[in-house]
Amino acid sequence: MNRKLIALLRGINVGGHHKVPMAELRKEMENLGFSKVVTLLNTGNVIFETQETTDLETKIEVHLQKVFGFSVPVLLRNFEEIIAMVKSNPFENIEVNENIRLYVTFLKNEPKNKLNLPYLSKDESFRVIAVRNKIIFSILDLSKGKTVKGMDDLGQLFGKEITTRNWNTIIKIENRNRF
Repeated sequence: MNRKLIALLRGINVGGHHKVPMAELRKEMENLGFSKVVTLLNTGNVIFETQETTDLETKIEVHLQKVFGFSVPVLLRNFEEIIAMVKSNPFENIEVNENIRLYVTFLKNEPKNKLNLPYLSKDESFRVIAVRNKIIFSILDLSKGKTVKGMDDLGQLFGKEITTRNWNTIIKIENRNRF
């Protein structure tokens, strides 16, 4: 039976570096034997189906490095996780305005740091509201700080084997459940 997964690629198509055209990425995922491959946005979100149960993250990373010539870290999630996350809406009680950004950060491994939640950055612009199932939910207030500083905090707290998406991206991914 096929499993529906999402591959979240880290560090591609950011600031003109590590360019990976989505059409080529889709083709390469199909070359790996995956079916119903769909890419979403330019940030490296790939929905696909497979019957394989081997170490797919490593398989995809090795293949993409050969094809594109640079390391492409991959974090895989079961699509059901994304559906459940959107249904539970961890940001439900957050008042959003033009300065508020909602982020979901995926970790490759269980976090080693146990934060006292909610965590608040020194400049009070960035806060982590929850950490569960190798996922961090955070909020950035642009009226107090910049995205880069918030992402720097995440890197310092949780290491480099992470990738972050805006909550709106997660909702768009979940909406692709209908393919």
